[in-house]
Amino acid sequence: MWLALAGRGWGKTRTGAEDVAWFACANPGVRIAIVAPTAADARDTCVEGESGLLAVLPKVCVENWNRSIGEVTLWNGSRFKLFSATEPERLRGPQHHRAWGDEVAAWPDPSAWDQLLFGLRLGKNPQVIATTTPKPTPLIKGILRTPQAMVTRGKTFDNEANLPAGTLARLRERYDGTRLGRQELYAELLEDVQGALWTSAMIEEHRVKGAPDNMKRIVVAVDPSGTNGKDGGDEIGIVVAGKSGDGRYYVLEDGSCKLSPEGWARRVAELYSKWTADRVVAEKNFGGDMVAALMRNVAKDLPIKLVTASRGKAVRAEPIAALYEQEKVSHVGHFDTLEDQMCAMTPAGYVGEGSPDRADALVWALTELQSSGRTYDLSTL
Repeated sequence: MWLALAGRGWGKTRTGAEDVAWFACANPGVRIAIVAPTAADARDTCVEGESGLLAVLPKVCVENWNRSIGEVTLWNGSRFKLFSATEPERLRGPQHHRAWGDEVAAWPDPSAWDQLLFGLRLGKNPQVIATTTPKPTPLIKGILRTPQAMVTRGKTFDNEANLPAGTLARLRERYDGTRLGRQELYAELLEDVQGALWTSAMIEEHRVKGAPDNMKRIVVAVDPSGTNGKDGGDEIGIVVAGKSGDGRYYVLEDGSCKLSPEGWARRVAELYSKWTADRVVAEKNFGGDMVAALMRNVAKDLPIKLVTASRGKAVRAEPIAALYEQEKVSHVGHFDTLEDQMCAMTPAGYVGEGSPDRADALVWALTELQSSGRTYDLSTL
């Protein structure tokens, strides 16, 4: 088992593609699995991408690329089969000599890893390479604890010679010193902050692929910034959340942005319409009634409830963190930046970079959802 844990642009895809390509060329008739977060990722990145399988294989070696069934066949009889981590059951049955799992930390269903390993039973020494940006998910931690796993770590800037200088400069300027930058660029596996109100495990254990069809309420919560986001100030936190008929809470979308006042107001109106929400909840500490006026400028009938932050962010967040401890909240998909902010919130305050605008919007949304409302049918959206 080989785990390549590296930053964006380090060359993870190229590494995975080279490994399985040359194994297939050197060993006629072998079967190799390629698994990515989605079928589109496997096809567009792992096979057809600029660093993918077809880019590293000599053209003379490729007998056929069947895009519709996700299968590459070589001149020597070796075959690559694509799988999606969203469908782990498809990995039941097929056997392989080797496998490549790409962006394993982003796999929506970690059980795909188990199913992949069960199928590695051909040949004398079946092996798997996992290439991913690090995230402290139970799956990644489990691989790191595996005694036979070889781990390679790398930073984005290790590959500086092959990346645009301007891009690297912008990335350094924007993300150096931030928690997101440490993870995505410097490939640090960031553990939970000691004493944080939320932990990654608390969120991960109840993550779901989709919300139930019938929702009792859906709200869009806004945490406006005291600066003009478009000009490089803080983000405007915008989070959509709902409450189902059985009393469970669902975080549906993180629409946070750095836009002009008119731009973020339009984003709020779009999310309100998209999710057929019944209310917009907005903190009025920055701008007061101007916050509501901005949003009604782009959607005059938008039902808006203005709330005042009379207590500190951490104090407001504690009752919502308790809902997570009681296992009453699920995230529908992954919201990396929002979740990073949540896991950096402690009873003493926020210990992350910048302002926790997204986490604050989440707190307003879930606080509002503790009241009653009408029923929604998501199947009609």
